[in-house]
Amino acid sequence: MLYYLFAYLDQFDFPGAGMFQYISFRSAITVITSLIISMIFGKRIINYLRKQQIGEEIRDLGLEGQMSKKGTPTMGGVIILGSIIIPTLLFADVLNIYVFLMLITTAWLGFIGFLDDYIKTFKKNKKGLAGKFKVVGQVGLGLIVGLTLYISDDVVVRENVVAPKNLTVVDVIQGEDMTGEQQEALAQDVKSTKTTIPFFKNNEFDYEYLVSFMGKHSQKAAWVVFVIVVILIVTAVSNGANLTDGLDGLATGTSAIIGTTLGILAYVGGNVIYADYLNIMYIPHSGELVVFMSAFIGATIGFLWYNSYPAQVFMGDTGSLSLGGIIAVFAIIIRKELLIPILCGIFLVENLSVVMQVGYFKYTKKKFGEGRRIFKMSPLHHHYQMKGYPEPKIVMRFMIVGIILAVISIVTLKIR
Repeated sequence: MLYYLFAYLDQFDFPGAGMFQYISFRSAITVITSLIISMIFGKRIINYLRKQQIGEEIRDLGLEGQMSKKGTPTMGGVIILGSIIIPTLLFADVLNIYVFLMLITTAWLGFIGFLDDYIKTFKKNKKGLAGKFKVVGQVGLGLIVGLTLYISDDVVVRENVVAPKNLTVVDVIQGEDMTGEQQEALAQDVKSTKTTIPFFKNNEFDYEYLVSFMGKHSQKAAWVVFVIVVILIVTAVSNGANLTDGLDGLATGTSAIIGTTLGILAYVGGNVIYADYLNIMYIPHSGELVVFMSAFIGATIGFLWYNSYPAQVFMGDTGSLSLGGIIAVFAIIIRKELLIPILCGIFLVENLSVVMQVGYFKYTKKKFGEGRRIFKMSPLHHHYQMKGYPEPKIVMRFMIVGIILAVISIVTLKIR
């Protein structure tokens, strides 16, 4: 809201109002505001949750130090949600289709996660919200995101972008001092189902290639494929984040690293100068997403203040489902969804460890009459706990791996 206020005041040369036109300035303010909300108001929320005896019910799995966590306040994801939504509403252009979609994603999955935590905590039902309802919610969000990206005229990519010589970033943003030829060079906006393939020189892949056999109907069919891919990615990544949320600070810290990387990718992909220099896909108006991701980063770091070992609060599904969904939708919007297996490698491995464990157990039970296991326990972080690794060491090493994967994701901009 302040974005629009200062945009109005800038017409009257109000001192400092022009600063709000710069994404970098608003992103910095957003991070600070998000940190303040999560750290200051977060403490009050934790005290309230503790006062209301909204504590985590721990199922004894025989893990070291596990039972000491019993009664730790849960549903702390509301701290993360508030720390993302409030600064975004204050400092971002909420009429921007991409920012609007991210707010919908945050609220949608936050609500599903809240229902799950509410049932577990207040209804004393350890199973929480039935899995089929979670999946329906995730699929529903995938449909909303995919169809919006298809229908909205504001969702375009700019192909063959060449930044005109002697054109500054300010000129590009404001559209000033450009000749007709320059404006034409910057106006090749098209609806497209193209995305980015990491490590390839000609690093663009069009979903239309998959349905090229359909001839003149291939373009519409490509959007059907795209929507299906969106649904699968949203479901997989949100569940991956949910599974990763098993140790103090693990999901929070990993998400902060991933969010920072996505913010960098959104910034260069939303700036015509950098997109031209790096020879990557330029997505008009997507630079505004950097403000949203700044709120995300501030929220996760601020929450980590209380969620690090030993945790004073757990995020619950309210937070974990939202974090995964935000990461998935953000990557899809900036056309970097094929980077997810690398960037979100921790989530992927946690997901795979559960699938492999369950699949192998069922297979061996059917074949040998006795179920066998690949890991001592899944998800993977519990395997290392069973091997005797201290919880803080596991979390720190997972985060180090997360940083390495983030660096690899960034260098894909140049290594092809």
